[in-house]
Amino acid sequence: MNIKINPKSKKSLNRQILESRILRSAEFIFATKGFSGASMESIAEMAKISKQNLIYYFPNKEQLYKKVLEEILNIWIEKLSFFETLGATPDAVIRQYVHEKMQISRMYPNSSKVFAHEIISGAPVLKDYLKTHLKPQFDRDVKLVKSWINKGLIAPVAPESLFFTIWATTQTYADFSTQIEILLDKKRLEDDDFDQAEANITDFVLRAIGAKK
Repeated sequence: MNIKINPKSKKSLNRQILESRILRSAEFIFATKGFSGASMESIAEMAKISKQNLIYYFPNKEQLYKKVLEEILNIWIEKLSFFETLGATPDAVIRQYVHEKMQISRMYPNSSKVFAHEIISGAPVLKDYLKTHLKPQFDRDVKLVKSWINKGLIAPVAPESLFFTIWATTQTYADFSTQIEILLDKKRLEDDDFDQAEANITDFVLRAIGAKK
């Protein structure tokens, strides 16, 4: 049986593939050269398209930079929410949360570096987006952790610091991967390194909050 592909659907798919290639190229350039050192020419060259074609999809560097930042934050928000696992035990929620956070560091290291540069610079582009998209989820998750404390399911820790600690320990494997590679005498971090880090961070956090299974 022959399956006919709608020309419009094929065109849409091709556009998505190209946009994804552009974004992956932009992530690398922004991560290695910073915003000021990056150029549309270098991004187009890495994406293997003409600058004119790049500008058709993203008219300027500022718009492309913002898109890269919003994409990684949206991935973060989509995958990392205590609230979405309401009803699960703190132990199970923490394990899944750390796992997803390490996966992001493993799969999107350049995006994470770009995000870190933006935050260190005072979040000039992303500040409003953080307030409208990340803050509401953060507030819900903090409220859930407080409910665990009130029920005696975990030790009385500062919920905000719990999140900051998990973010810092997991993101370091993306943002400061070079430092870790040097200290571990490795050319690059491998899957086993991330798996071991995930296990260590999970154990550390669960011990710190005294989570009950």
